[in-house]
Amino acid sequence: MRRALALLFAVGFSALAAGCGDGFSDAEKAAIASLSLSAQQPLPPDPTNRFADQAAPAAFGATLFFEQRLSRDGSVACSTCHMIDRQFQDDRPFGIAVGETKRRTMPLAGVAYSPWFFWDGRRDSLWAQALVPLEDMNEHAGTRTAYAHLIAREFKDRYERIFGPLPDLADLPASAGPFGTETERAAWAAVPEAKRAGIDTIFANIGKALAAFERTIVHQPTRFDRFADALAAGYEPEGDAVFSDEEVLGLKLFIGKANCSTCHNGPRFTDDFFHNTGVPPAVGKPPDLGRETATAEVLADPFNCLGRFRDGDEAACGELRHMVRDGPELRRAYKTPSLRGAAGRAPYMHAGQIKTLEEVVDHYARAPQPAEGHSEAKQLQLSERERAALVAFLGTLSPGGAD
Repeated sequence: MRRALALLFAVGFSALAAGCGDGFSDAEKAAIASLSLSAQQPLPPDPTNRFADQAAPAAFGATLFFEQRLSRDGSVACSTCHMIDRQFQDDRPFGIAVGETKRRTMPLAGVAYSPWFFWDGRRDSLWAQALVPLEDMNEHAGTRTAYAHLIAREFKDRYERIFGPLPDLADLPASAGPFGTETERAAWAAVPEAKRAGIDTIFANIGKALAAFERTIVHQPTRFDRFADALAAGYEPEGDAVFSDEEVLGLKLFIGKANCSTCHNGPRFTDDFFHNTGVPPAVGKPPDLGRETATAEVLADPFNCLGRFRDGDEAACGELRHMVRDGPELRRAYKTPSLRGAAGRAPYMHAGQIKTLEEVVDHYARAPQPAEGHSEAKQLQLSERERAALVAFLGTLSPGGAD
């Protein structure tokens, strides 16, 4: 009887210690505090987009975000893949719009903090990123002159109140651009350079308005944040902020033995960098080398930080100037995604190659050899209990639970 009571007391004390944080070292507490949304710094300004934090451009950007006429066939908006009720993503392994893309749709909360955009970082600003799907033949599949005509026809007053007078669009082809069909590309090449520059300015401003809206999409506090804040303040968590023993174990593993926080660090649970972790290629898709090919693309982008459509001066272009342009570490390296909300965002990896969080944990424990390049992942000795605990902890990173 006394042994049973002693066991009950020990279990109860263990749970209480886990709940109030007495089971964590000072180093662990500091690591946990660094992951809380409370530790997140205010969103820095984007000096390349002078409209980034203005209300009117953000409101206009919201309109454009849900505007299906910003597509070739009038059926696709940004919100088609970035669904507002699904963390601004679509739960698919590949985005589906006018056609099917070769990668997953990324969620948008907190994306404005990143210095690089897309899974491979092929754009260096949020507004430049917003332009790419508009011309991609598998996404919106539209053209620059078609978008200019749409703005002039449907949004002239709103556009001009924000960005100033539209250029003369007389005699401009209905649909022409540097991408699209052969006829559309030829029509674009025939447009005088000065007129093309005016259309490019409209196009850039569309991206700047969309970015102003997307900067307002932020992460919401979760059970983890309430637990972390209580731990940092030295008081006992209450309500849903109380972690189970399994969740506590998962958190300890996350910041310790499992090495997850090496890449998934900071309040957004990402280092915003690119890593090869041995994720297999997407079946049935063209070869995808990730960051290796993206560096040349971002340098060639006319809308990059060094281009003439940037607001401000070149002092903002340090990331692009000092970017690592080549090297074996870039092959099949992809951006570390945020883990906030990940429990409700299957499938996983850049092309949905892994279906469940349990399989994700198994992948990193096994650390398989990559198809190409060198994987940074190292094999981990994790018991079934430890693997389940990691998955349980990841569930605390969703605002309303895992679903």
